[in-house]
Amino acid sequence: MATASDRLLRRLEWRLGKRLDGRLQGAYRTVWHGTGIDFTDLRAYVPEDDVRHIDWNVTARLDEPFVRQYTEDREVTAWLVVDRSASMTFGQAAGKESVATELAVSLGRLVSQGGNRVGAILYDNGGHKVVPPRNGRDQVLRITHELLRPPVPQKPGKTTDLAAMLRLAASLTVRRRSLIFVMSDFIGDPGWDRPLAMLTHRHEVVVIRVVDPAELELPDLGLILVEDAETGEQLLVDTSDPLLRGRLADQVGAREAELADGMRRAGVEAHRITTDQDLLDALVGMVGRSGRVRR
Repeated sequence: MATASDRLLRRLEWRLGKRLDGRLQGAYRTVWHGTGIDFTDLRAYVPEDDVRHIDWNVTARLDEPFVRQYTEDREVTAWLVVDRSASMTFGQAAGKESVATELAVSLGRLVSQGGNRVGAILYDNGGHKVVPPRNGRDQVLRITHELLRPPVPQKPGKTTDLAAMLRLAASLTVRRRSLIFVMSDFIGDPGWDRPLAMLTHRHEVVVIRVVDPAELELPDLGLILVEDAETGEQLLVDTSDPLLRGRLADQVGAREAELADGMRRAGVEAHRITTDQDLLDALVGMVGRSGRVRR
């Protein structure tokens, strides 16, 4: 009898093969995967170069910017860093956690083709699970199985330490330049931008922010009881109150601006995917929009 993880992987494989028609297969190398890990030479900097490749020691000695050149690595090592904190359980229909799971499995299957290795870091405040990178379909099936496990219950009143999640990713990938997908709603403690910047300094990082539409615009449902998924705090609110809706809209705008500033400081552009989007359309759109943010 097929397990839940096997059924999910088969369903996503069928959809990927049926809908994408080769638009993503192989595209990850040219769109997401940058230079390899083997240093070969130095040359003078030109405006089109990525500033992260500047050799600052040589630049300081020669008083002229120089960049390091690398040979392309034939094998890609990818990591799926998935936020599984309490706030990710929120959402209508499938919910953020389910969307992040399907995205992670789909990306893992795409990248694993051609013998590339895929690993996973599944993070929540109650603990984390690391699946070391390996190649093959069985590896993606193992990651799928771990993603379908219920996360460790989170202590009430504790918010997500996103900086710790990113520092963990950095510590596990220190030996090899990798392609890293970070999937989170970025609801948690501030201060994640610095460790994210350190991660992007060495690796090719694709940030995917999973959002539910209700987090962007409060639906008018009258009097309801709302609960903070991170802290467990409950509050009775009148969603039809125009003053309340105005204050919440201002808070959403401020939060979106703060997130955008944090991403800019980290040197990445976050791909925002909502729970009501078609998964494969979102993946194709990510490929079209992918590219580094130059700092």
